[in-house]
Amino acid sequence: MDDGEIIIVMVNVDDLLLVASSLAAIYKIKDALHKRFEMKDLGEAKVILGLEIRRDKALGALKMSQGKYAGQVLEMSGMAECNPIGTPLEVGLQLVKADESDGALPYREAVGSLMYLMVGTRPDLAFAIENVCRIVSCYGKEHCAAIKRVLRYVKGSMDKGLVFDKNSSCVLQGFSDADWAGDHETRRSTTGFTFIFGEASVSWGSHLQQTVALSTMEAEYKALCEASKEAVWLSKLVQSVATQVLRTAISAGPINIKSDNSGCIDFSKNPVEHKRTKHIDIRYLFVREAITSDKVALEHCATDDIVADLMTKELGKAKHDKHVEAMGQY
Repeated sequence: MDDGEIIIVMVNVDDLLLVASSLAAIYKIKDALHKRFEMKDLGEAKVILGLEIRRDKALGALKMSQGKYAGQVLEMSGMAECNPIGTPLEVGLQLVKADESDGALPYREAVGSLMYLMVGTRPDLAFAIENVCRIVSCYGKEHCAAIKRVLRYVKGSMDKGLVFDKNSSCVLQGFSDADWAGDHETRRSTTGFTFIFGEASVSWGSHLQQTVALSTMEAEYKALCEASKEAVWLSKLVQSVATQVLRTAISAGPINIKSDNSGCIDFSKNPVEHKRTKHIDIRYLFVREAITSDKVALEHCATDDIVADLMTKELGKAKHDKHVEAMGQY
């Protein structure tokens, strides 16, 4: 704007969410929009696209959740009265494609609906949804049982969401992990990462790697590359919002990414190739460039403290709950 105020307008079809560097700027853009379009002012954001926003001004905390939407998903799937359970997937579960699909449960619909829940405020569902997504083209009773378990987990955690603390340190920190050859059908590994800002996750991902890794180190290195790309993008986003909207500077230093594989960290910092690593696709060498350009820094972390472990495999309840809490989900 001409007066130096910064406004961000997030648009989804006919829904708008306004963020600005001052209340005066928000009132100004609202007046301008009212003059040009027929619109309704709903005041302070409380619900946007199914995301519920609750503020505790006394504690300086903001919670984003999707409890109402989760209830709608359970209703649609006929699981509104199901018994809750503590984890989304059974430990050691291996799903493979069925010979033919079983239409007893609206499987694809349930997976799609849960995916929106996961993308919005539920990183704890990332691995489970990635797992059940692999076989949407041909699913059987075993797969329906798996999706029902995910729904039972949602039933027991409907109000769970991401809690951001205004008084927390504004430091972006990442966790990267991989489950080597975890998919028994393709023998591909699973990449998992999450980034935490304001004591809650702001970005997360879980997906099968595109090629088979020949070692644990290679699988971890591929995962670290994906995390590094996300880190570079997030760094630019956070710095842009902080300087232009919040009018505060955030350190432009490297983003710390934690990994539990020492070999992977050493290989990432060492530019020397040898016969056991020369086959690794050149695109994964991005992580080395990110390190040398001071955009990313790597730190070794004990396996039990790698939050991204939740994105790569089924965990027991104690470990699952520990990582969910570390991602700021309450």
